[in-house]
Amino acid sequence: MKQIIVYNQKGEKVGKMTLDPKVFDVEENDDLISRAAIFSLANKRTISAKTKTRAEVRGGGRKPWKQKGTGRARAGTIRSPLWRGGGVTFGPTGKENYQKNLSPRIRKNAILSALSNKARAEEIIVLDKIDFKNIKTKQVEEMLNKLPTKEGTFLYIYDKLNPKTYFSMRNLPYLKCLSTNSLNILDILEYKWLLLEKETIKKLSIKK
Repeated sequence: MKQIIVYNQKGEKVGKMTLDPKVFDVEENDDLISRAAIFSLANKRTISAKTKTRAEVRGGGRKPWKQKGTGRARAGTIRSPLWRGGGVTFGPTGKENYQKNLSPRIRKNAILSALSNKARAEEIIVLDKIDFKNIKTKQVEEMLNKLPTKEGTFLYIYDKLNPKTYFSMRNLPYLKCLSTNSLNILDILEYKWLLLEKETIKKLSIKK
């Protein structure tokens, strides 16, 4: 079973803990991760594209010329899709449905696989406790600089919300706070470093 070093807020090693192999040592499955990511992106998609049909384009109520005798092709309206400025054939209606379905089991296994990949890449930082006395962003930056991490973005995963910690962290553009109940595949893939407390690691093991 994989062990990981536990740090305090000063960046000092204060011990080790064993990671649950059912959460952090799951076999890598890129197919599941890809499917879960596509599912999440599709369900986040907003429908904004909309074109007008010939019935919705303003004007064109009068026949442009008489039916016969002009030598030109017959035409009933200048808003035909064949005309410039006319309606659009088979364009987006604004009512498209891009939602995808994915079973909870596949979604859960994809998240476990992504967490295991982070553990294998040693991109998980565990702290014994994060506790700030004041709401101050600078103290969060000082803590991150003392941790053994290279440059990159951070995803702070918490089980119970500490208001002082949350308000101190939320102004940093490279750090996101996320509850264990809202854990999703996109955030795990987007952020390089996962930042967790010991108690949160234990809760993840229970919720697996």
